[in-house]
Amino acid sequence: MPTSQIKLALLMQCAAGLHPGSWLHGGATRGAANSIEYYTAMAQLAERGLFDLFFIADTPAARTENLEAWSRYPLFMNSFEPMTLLAALAGLTRHIGLGGTASTSFTEPYNLARQFASLDHISHGRAAWNVVTSANAYVSLNFGLDALPPHAERYERAREHVAVTRALWDTYEDGAVQEDAGTGQYFDPAKFHVLDHRGKHFRLHGALNIARPPQGYPVTIQAGASDIGRDFAAEIAELVFGTATDLAEGVAFYADVKGRMAKFGRDPGEMKILPGLSVVVGRTRDEARHKHEAMQALMHPTVGRFFLSNDLEVDLSGLPLDEPIPPHLIPKEAQFHKAYFDQIVAAIRERNPTLRELFMSYERGKSTMLGSPSDIADTMQEWMEAGAADGFMVTFNQLPGDMAAFVELVVPELQRRGLYRRSYEPGHLRDRLGLRRPPNQYAGSAGSGSAKLP
Repeated sequence: MPTSQIKLALLMQCAAGLHPGSWLHGGATRGAANSIEYYTAMAQLAERGLFDLFFIADTPAARTENLEAWSRYPLFMNSFEPMTLLAALAGLTRHIGLGGTASTSFTEPYNLARQFASLDHISHGRAAWNVVTSANAYVSLNFGLDALPPHAERYERAREHVAVTRALWDTYEDGAVQEDAGTGQYFDPAKFHVLDHRGKHFRLHGALNIARPPQGYPVTIQAGASDIGRDFAAEIAELVFGTATDLAEGVAFYADVKGRMAKFGRDPGEMKILPGLSVVVGRTRDEARHKHEAMQALMHPTVGRFFLSNDLEVDLSGLPLDEPIPPHLIPKEAQFHKAYFDQIVAAIRERNPTLRELFMSYERGKSTMLGSPSDIADTMQEWMEAGAADGFMVTFNQLPGDMAAFVELVVPELQRRGLYRRSYEPGHLRDRLGLRRPPNQYAGSAGSGSAKLP
């Protein structure tokens, strides 16, 4: 069963908010995407709301086709590189966790290990790594590949990448850097371990040139929805971002992923599952509904049609807006984002909506919760008590307005019910999440030699 205290992460994917029309909203900040002052204000607002994690989603690519649609919804088209941004935010916040996406398909373990170790030190133990294999075909073209490697191969590489990265974080044992002026020894060579790895995807002989991160390892995040992705989460993840859009689906996902952990020698308590949750709160239900309807009206049909085409993996550009999608056009299975594909197909089968109705209701792995503070708190509490969540990955249609309303209205209601902290607990990010600090896998073994992966 989940813990009684709700864990909250804020997803920052577009600076102005997750809704395609967020940047057109009257409350949007012009120039927000490239403003450190804006991101600082958002992180500090989330910190005032006592969120566990400020999370930057990322893909290392801009779209180079269909620019008419992307020019109207600039998702990832103008955004900071996460590690640079998070390092800056580390000095401008005190408590909130700082998470970022980095792809195992397009990074080397040494560079990534060094970057996240540095962020963990700079933030005093608040770093988190969202492990992704990348499912965006534009990324592969940026790195000299004509296409993404096959799905299973990407996960195979990811598994090896994580193992090598963690081994590098264990180069120095805890306390190895002593700076002992009496002996004249900066570190204890017996507590220093050189990695010698020859794997299918990576070859490395060396050691990380930075002390072990304060958390041991930065918190590991994963969001795979496919069968292989769920297995990978059960093996390595400490935070899992779920894509369930109703309670029954959430309960099933929670039980399935945590149920897989035993075969990897892990206890269910070593993982927290946070389903995606988009929140529009008003002082009344009608106020929340009016806010959501006003935002939906800002979505351009070109954007809605294209976004569906992208996730359904079929060209819908020639179809009329006010007729259903013909069944013969729907692919039999997903090649990229299975969770999003399945969500669209389920909606088509259940409601047979018109194309316009479909894109106006489709929310990509989440469902928008509309209502009063009590309504929002009721639903969150229901998911927790039903065993569907340990907390939530929260998104807001429009920033900063929707988040400010959540902090002002929903957080006090959750606190009143005893479901949410009233102040930050001491310690690192993993301490606040109730996650153990991993031991050094080489502690006690002979140092200075060549360590192998377990």
